[in-house]
Amino acid sequence: MAAEVLPLAQLKLPSGPSPVTAEQRYWRSFKNQKSHTSTAAWPISHISFPSTVAGGAVSSSLVAATKLNDLFAVTSGPRVDIFSIRKRELLKTIGRFDSEAHCGEIRADGRVLVAGEDSGRMQVFDVGGGTRAVILKTWHVHKQPVWVTKWSPTELTTLMSASDDKTVCLWDLPSNEPSCMFTGHSDYVRSGAFMPGGNSSLLVSGSYDETVRVWDARAPSTAVMTFKHADPVEDVLPLPSGTTLLAAAGNAISVLDLVAAKPLRLITNHQKTVTTLSLASNGRRVVSGSLDGHAKVFDTSDWTVVAGSKYPSPILSLSVIAAGAAQEDRHLAVGMQSGVLSLRTRLAGAAAERARDRAAVEAARDKGTEALARLDAQKAKRKRAAVTNKAMELLGESVDTVIPTADTITGGRRRRVKLKPWQRNFRQGRYAAALDEVIDMSSAEYQPVTALTVLVALRHRSALREALEGRDEITVLPLLRWVAKYMSDPRYLSICVDVAFHLLDLYSEHVSGSDELAAQFQALLGKVSREVEKAQMAIQTNGMVESLMFGTVQ
Repeated sequence: MAAEVLPLAQLKLPSGPSPVTAEQRYWRSFKNQKSHTSTAAWPISHISFPSTVAGGAVSSSLVAATKLNDLFAVTSGPRVDIFSIRKRELLKTIGRFDSEAHCGEIRADGRVLVAGEDSGRMQVFDVGGGTRAVILKTWHVHKQPVWVTKWSPTELTTLMSASDDKTVCLWDLPSNEPSCMFTGHSDYVRSGAFMPGGNSSLLVSGSYDETVRVWDARAPSTAVMTFKHADPVEDVLPLPSGTTLLAAAGNAISVLDLVAAKPLRLITNHQKTVTTLSLASNGRRVVSGSLDGHAKVFDTSDWTVVAGSKYPSPILSLSVIAAGAAQEDRHLAVGMQSGVLSLRTRLAGAAAERARDRAAVEAARDKGTEALARLDAQKAKRKRAAVTNKAMELLGESVDTVIPTADTITGGRRRRVKLKPWQRNFRQGRYAAALDEVIDMSSAEYQPVTALTVLVALRHRSALREALEGRDEITVLPLLRWVAKYMSDPRYLSICVDVAFHLLDLYSEHVSGSDELAAQFQALLGKVSREVEKAQMAIQTNGMVESLMFGTVQ
């Protein structure tokens, strides 16, 4: 039995450097932007969502509550707004503050929120149910504005605070007084966090005295480690490893090694003060926001910038909100000085598939009824393939191995592969007609790689000259234009040279009788001359560089 004649396989050209990296494509997939403006356009000073559980022993009830949580908090002016992660809608507003609120933080179970105020008061609210938040606890220990309130990621009743009164406190929720108070900063303390690793005794704080201090509740008399910076520290961010710490001071981000007690790197990619830092991609990326309006994404392996975006106002707060059992990045939330909260969402799974289908239908609708018909045909084809695959899987239940075939069987008959006109001409030996169809650059289906495929196949069959000879002026000119256009591309150079030599040999004697043919040959000569000049300049430049390098070595 004779083998089936398959259509001519299209060539695969080597891919050059892509202008858009995979990392940039990932961060550009945060689309479907939605903006909220705070009441009276108060600046968005803080964005938080329940922290993930990292390391340490955690109760099963806490893990279950974390999976069910669907809230993130946005602090602006004297309010804390509670949003839904799934719907990106405002659920409730906490306005029970006498002055400007700071650092509204939701606990890991998503039921309790703590926030500080300019008056020094700290309040704990029940946000797990009902339309209004109920005050559970109030502290009046700090005497100046409380800028930092953070829950322990592993213990439900443990939290920390930091204030302009230069103190850092560790709290137990049922108590009226702090379980531990750390003193040592000489200026406002505006940032702080628990160190990861399941140990709620270790804290880190950043102050306007230009220092980052690591505290241990087991030795509260003094900081166990201090790092001095050149500018006030705006934010601190421990990495999940627990051995590396980031600190934003001025327009730089310092990478601090806690094991060696020394700085590893100083990142200076921002032009103005860096105000906020956030983890992303399960700790593999760090996102920073600055007063220059730029959000930049850093790879934690080498601290290079892998992506970034520009916002219309200075960025005061930023958070990459994760959701789902795998804690995948869901939203990129950015709070600005103008009072605008920008939410960009990355769809995944079934939601992403539905979005792609909607985009395809809209694009086909814009093109007309024929495009819609083709899209419907493609959907029907995929549906038939799914039915066939399911049938094959059921068939495989009674056998050890199913050997798939490349044939598509429908109703017991072999379906013929529909060929394009140039494919039929090529298969039937009408090489000139096939070549004319694939080099027609005015056609809507024109693809240069298809023309390259046909020309290479003709050369392999020793039929290239046969396809080029016997032409008139009208059919020769498109070939000359195609060769002149792609002569400068290294991937097309070889076949362009072969076609050009054949055309010169066949039609150079007719140049004197046709002005258009002469002009096109002259244009081809000019293109070749320019490429030769570029090659000569490249060789000369390479020689000069080599001589400079050789002189430097000597």
